[in-house]
Amino acid sequence: MDKPGADAARIRTALLQQDVQVEEMGGDVMDVEISAIKKTGLDDLLEKILLLAEVSELKANPDRPAEGTVIEAKLDKGKGPLATVLVRRGTLKRGDIFVMGQEWGRVRAMVDDKGETVKEAGPSTAVEVLGLGGVPQAGDVVTVVENEARAREVAEYRAGVATAARTAGNGPANLEDMFSVLRAKKVQEFPLVIKADTQGSAEAIAGAVSKVGNDLIRAKVLLASTGGITESDVTLAKASGAPVIGFNVRANAKAREIAQRDGVALKYYDVIYDLIDDVKAGMAGQLGPEAFETVVGRAQVLDVFQAGKIGKAAGLRVTEGYIKKALRARVMRDDVIIYTGSIASLRRFKEDVAEVKVGLECGITLADSSDVKAGDIVETYEVEMKERNL
Repeated sequence: MDKPGADAARIRTALLQQDVQVEEMGGDVMDVEISAIKKTGLDDLLEKILLLAEVSELKANPDRPAEGTVIEAKLDKGKGPLATVLVRRGTLKRGDIFVMGQEWGRVRAMVDDKGETVKEAGPSTAVEVLGLGGVPQAGDVVTVVENEARAREVAEYRAGVATAARTAGNGPANLEDMFSVLRAKKVQEFPLVIKADTQGSAEAIAGAVSKVGNDLIRAKVLLASTGGITESDVTLAKASGAPVIGFNVRANAKAREIAQRDGVALKYYDVIYDLIDDVKAGMAGQLGPEAFETVVGRAQVLDVFQAGKIGKAAGLRVTEGYIKKALRARVMRDDVIIYTGSIASLRRFKEDVAEVKVGLECGITLADSSDVKAGDIVETYEVEMKERNL
């Protein structure tokens, strides 16, 4: 309710149009007006949440192995991989063996939202877990298992499924998909390997760079994960010609050695805006400069006559701009381009000249061509190369 012009009645009416009926509109959906500035509504919110939980009999069994969800994950310099877990059912205890997505480990310690170490975490409790073998993905399911062998088996199976999904090359199912694939292949790819200090940062960076490209080039994120830059990251980057981007992380000694040997670029950032700007610059550099063409003159061929033993010269009248010897030229016949090249010679009254302006007549010969007829249009143009900006 703190947003300027906030109108609760208007919001309730808009919800009604989406088939969501709040209690004040005769429905059964609870709604609460909350203000952080006035500090109102929070007690009502808590009360209604508890009432809804009681009426709906939302209960979880605490006397069973824990299950939950990873909310956030990161690599701490001192503690190693850490994951913030929201326990959904059961009780997570110190010493439990667990699987989180493709990672597994044993609970060595748990810290609650107040920064205090706890021995157990029941349903609806969020705790930071220490004791993982690697950094999981945000959203991964957390499951307590009976022993390390089972945990390792599940984690390895999930890792294999994920690898197969990444490398699967499903062909186009129909003609429309086939054309989509062909169009996509014309777009250049800018590969990237991204390593960050937290899973949230890695996902945010991957999402941001994927929006940078255009119809000519796009980013291809080969890997976006947490932790320091390792030898395997550098090897992956080498195979794809990609730079390795480190956000608040650095490469270990072995990774730096391999990167220097194989010519893999290691780029370190602590500000996401600088990272995005450099990715844009890299993409623009891969595309190369963009050519901008400006037509400076047009002339009509009045007559064609012999010039030397095998060549032909064209008599022109300049109708727009000017004709200049140093410029590129094209010849059009019935609006179809039949020649693109340059003017070999430019004469006026049998004298070589550098330029002939609009309204005047002149004679030209084309470089490496004699295919010109009366009525053709000769167009001269300049090409300017400019650096691309994405």
